[in-house]
Amino acid sequence: MRPLLARLLLLVATLLALASWAPAAGAQQQQQGQAAEPEADSTAPRDVGVVVQPTAAKLPALPADFQRIDDGWLVLEFPSSVRDRATSLAADAEEFRTRIAGDLGQPVLDHALVRIARDPEQMKGLAPEGAPVPVYASGVAWPALHLAILSLQAPRTWEATDLPELSRHELMHLALSDAVGGRHVPRWFDEGLAVHESGEAWTARLQTLWQATLAKSLVPFDDLDRGFPAEGSEAGIAYAESADVVRFLMRDDDRARFGSLVQRVRAGTAFDRALGDAYDTDLRKLEYEWRLDVGHRFGLLPAVTGGTALWGLISVLAVVAFVKRRRRAKLKLEQWAREEAEMDAAEAAARERMEREKGIPGDEDEVPPHVRPGVPVIEHEGRWYTVH
Repeated sequence: MRPLLARLLLLVATLLALASWAPAAGAQQQQQGQAAEPEADSTAPRDVGVVVQPTAAKLPALPADFQRIDDGWLVLEFPSSVRDRATSLAADAEEFRTRIAGDLGQPVLDHALVRIARDPEQMKGLAPEGAPVPVYASGVAWPALHLAILSLQAPRTWEATDLPELSRHELMHLALSDAVGGRHVPRWFDEGLAVHESGEAWTARLQTLWQATLAKSLVPFDDLDRGFPAEGSEAGIAYAESADVVRFLMRDDDRARFGSLVQRVRAGTAFDRALGDAYDTDLRKLEYEWRLDVGHRFGLLPAVTGGTALWGLISVLAVVAFVKRRRRAKLKLEQWAREEAEMDAAEAAARERMEREKGIPGDEDEVPPHVRPGVPVIEHEGRWYTVH
C-alpha cells in the first residue's frame, strides 16, 4: 500500500511541478484542443520571432504612461509604475552580459531594446507590426531587431513573472544570435542555452530529468534536432534535457571548446561539423556520453537509498515548492497593485499642486479669493486678503 501511495504522491508532485514550470519564454504550451500559432521558421525556438525584412520592421508607439531608460547598450521601455524594477533589471542585465560574453568567448549585445508590458495582451501592442506574439509566451525575442518584449504577468494563469529571470532568458537568445552572426543553430541548443544561463526553474528541471531518466523517456537527440514535442510533459522533458546537454557541453574542462564551437558556427561552419571539430565528437556520440552522465547522476541514488522513501520526500518538497511559488506570485501582484495606486495618487497630488501654483480654479472651496466674483480683496506683498 505504501509503494502505491508514494507513486501517487510522485505523480501529483510531477504534474504540479510541470504546471508551475513555465520557462519564461515559450515552455508554456497550448491548452488541449487549441491550435498552435504558425511560425515563420519551425526550427526556431518558440519564443524567438523571425523577421524577414528587419529594415522594414516598424515598432508601435509607446503608451502615454511609459518611461524609458537608456543605459548605453541597453534601452528599457516600461510603465512608469515599475521604474524601480526596471532600474534593478538594468543592473542585473549588465552583470549577465559580462558573464555570458565569457561563456560565449566574445563580446555580445552591443545594443538591445527591451520593452516591458503589463500583461500578455499589452505585449501584442508593443510588438513589431505584423509580428505575432505566441499566446503561451511570457517573453519573446526578435534577434534580427535586437528586441525583446517581456510581460509582468504570465498568460493564462496571470501570475507575476520573475522579471530578471525572464529578461536573462530573452537576452540570451539575442546574445547567441550576436555570437553566431545570425547563423543557424539547433533549437535544442538555442533554447537549452537560454534556460541554462537564465537559471530558471532548476528544481523542476532536475525533477523532470530525474523522472525521465528512471522512466527511460528521455527524448532522442535526433528528435530534439528536428523540433520540440508539442505535448506538455514531453515538452517539459525536452526543455530540461536541452538545458542539461548545454550544461554538459559547458563543463569546466570544456569551456574553451564551447567558445570554439560558437566561433566555428560564426565563421560559417554547419553546427554538426562545428561540434565535431570543437569536441571531437558527433551528436550520436555526444548523446551516448551525456546519457551515461545522466544515468550516473540520477540512476544510482534511488537504488542505494530506497526509492519509496526518497520519492516520497521529493514529492513533498515539490508540493511545498509549488505552494511557495504561487504565494510569491500572489504577493508580487499585490505589491505591484499597491505601487500602481501609490504612483497614481502621487501623480494626482502633483497635478493638484501645479494647478494651485498656476492659479487654476479647482474645487469651489479652493478658489483663491481674488478670483471670486463679488468679494472685495486687497493685495499686500504678493498675498491677497479679503476686505471685511
